[in-house]
Amino acid sequence: MINKASFKQLLYFGVVIEIIIFLIFYYNKEDIGDLFRYSARYSGRFSLVIYLYCFYLFKNAFLINQNLNRVKDLVFIFGVLHLIHFGFLALSVYLNDLPIIPVKVTGGAVAYLMIIIYPFLINKIKNPIYHLIYFYYVGIVMLLTYVARLKGDFEGANPEIFHKVAFLVLILTFLIFGFSFYKHKEKFKSL
Repeated sequence: MINKASFKQLLYFGVVIEIIIFLIFYYNKEDIGDLFRYSARYSGRFSLVIYLYCFYLFKNAFLINQNLNRVKDLVFIFGVLHLIHFGFLALSVYLNDLPIIPVKVTGGAVAYLMIIIYPFLINKIKNPIYHLIYFYYVGIVMLLTYVARLKGDFEGANPEIFHKVAFLVLILTFLIFGFSFYKHKEKFKSL
């Protein structure tokens, strides 16, 4: 478990990063729609890094039979920061008059709900499969976002090298962590 001072420092640090992202585009974009479009884009990239770190900590804690208190603190911070990202994203969609296609946003909406609820349930979940469902589902939603970007399906967002790198990093994470979990599959059977 992260002590209260460290937890607050990490949370404040994350919020400060989100504010810096916003301020960079506040001073560099004249159009308010672009301000929130770019804030959402780079906030999402920051969220990806935090997600990967949380997944890494979960994997390590699970494999060495450690409690999940540290992971709980960090997924809580991830949830707060991803809510800030959602605010940027919602304002970008609204201000740029982007169409919302319910079928396409349903998976993301479920992921957002999971991101918000998981920190409050993490210590109550006994079956590790449910933890894996959380991490893989949230990651797959992120992955599909990058696939859509690479295909050019996002209005106002051309494919970039970052999208290819993020796609590859997520795939490698799923495979490497998945192999680690598979090697320790006896932990799943003992439940």
